[in-house]
Amino acid sequence: MDPRQGYENLKYLQGFGNHFETEALPDALPKGQNNPQKCQYGLITEQLSGSAFTQPRHSNLKSWLYKIRPSASHKPFVKLQTPHHVKNDFMNNDGLNSTPNQTRWKRLTPFQEPTNFRQGLFSIAGAGDPSLKQGIAIYLYSANTSMKNESFFSSDGDFLIVPWEGDHYIKTEFGRLTLKPREIAVIPRGIKFSVDLNENNDQIRGYICEIFKGHFKLPDLGPIGANGLANARDFQIPTAWFEESDEEFIITNKYLGQFFECRKKGSPYDVVGWQGNYYPFKYNLDLFCAMNTVTYDHPDPSIFTVLTAQSDELGVAVCDFVIFPPRWMVSEHTFRPPYYHRNIMTEYMGNISGQYDAKEEGFLPGYGSLHSVMQGHGPDYDSLSKWTNEELKPIKYPYANLAFMFETSYMLKTTHSAMSDGQLKLDHDYYKCWEKLENNKLKQ
Repeated sequence: MDPRQGYENLKYLQGFGNHFETEALPDALPKGQNNPQKCQYGLITEQLSGSAFTQPRHSNLKSWLYKIRPSASHKPFVKLQTPHHVKNDFMNNDGLNSTPNQTRWKRLTPFQEPTNFRQGLFSIAGAGDPSLKQGIAIYLYSANTSMKNESFFSSDGDFLIVPWEGDHYIKTEFGRLTLKPREIAVIPRGIKFSVDLNENNDQIRGYICEIFKGHFKLPDLGPIGANGLANARDFQIPTAWFEESDEEFIITNKYLGQFFECRKKGSPYDVVGWQGNYYPFKYNLDLFCAMNTVTYDHPDPSIFTVLTAQSDELGVAVCDFVIFPPRWMVSEHTFRPPYYHRNIMTEYMGNISGQYDAKEEGFLPGYGSLHSVMQGHGPDYDSLSKWTNEELKPIKYPYANLAFMFETSYMLKTTHSAMSDGQLKLDHDYYKCWEKLENNKLKQ
């Protein structure tokens, strides 16, 4: 069956952080209470909590699900052999590298054997440990087959998915959504989902940031005012959808960085109605309302933050998701690409499409780079030469150009798999993009 069937005219709920209610059958949601003695259609009531019961109301996250079968109904979980290219415990050095060097990777080579989304996760770097609910993990993924009768969820953290290749058809407990390059999706901790491919796609590929602490939210706008950047109204949330089946499903749980599998009768996507404020969502990056200088100097990249997950220290992020979108550049007497920089934060960059203005060659879609805490980075020699001599007219960066950054306060360790020149190739000449600058001399 074509996995696209039923996705043609999906409707979404609109708005970030709202309390929604949606039902796939009339009166599936109870009136005036959450947990009635009996539900319509013989449904089971189940609450999914994304925060502690006692958190303040503004940060309290939960949804009530009205399901055909409870989530507790399944065979016992069995531990699987965790793939060598997946790593989540970054508190020791087993299978990990520590390097201050600027690092760049080429595209993840597609898997040759049939590989679905869950099987195609490939760890790049991270910090912390999900058992402490502290830290972050960065992955690439590559898949060439759909998740037939299989579902996946992470107990460890929230997934921010950034595709750069292929159409994704995603089933979740809360409904269905489509995802393609230039869009992102967030699947919060504990929510089951499956990723299917278009029959015409050979593969899908992309990037993932998993946060072990907190949840993604919109950044505060401060003196920008009430509007701009990613507007809350543009975030899309799936509407209730369910499938009733007696077939056996496999559910894979990532728990403390290890994979466990159970089998259950019937689809996990049996939620006939739900209401709450804890759910998956998607966003089209083309709708980002970029702010920029209209006088001089290059603003800090935080001005392009789409989503943030904050640490316990005010203004310091577990992860800021930042994009470098198409935009007008009009600054006068200014070096327009990003300035040279050393930073208290760690920056992992990826490219969704086109060119990145600070690295116009050698940083293709699917590539990635890591610039660690207090390590110098910035435009390559050719970009410096071009933009220090360019006539400064108003220009608009092409629509095709879209890069992004996961910026985190953590100091990241890279995995052996990411550094071993196996399925993922290092760019061993990356440092040479600044090599000619060693000859730069004081001009009298």
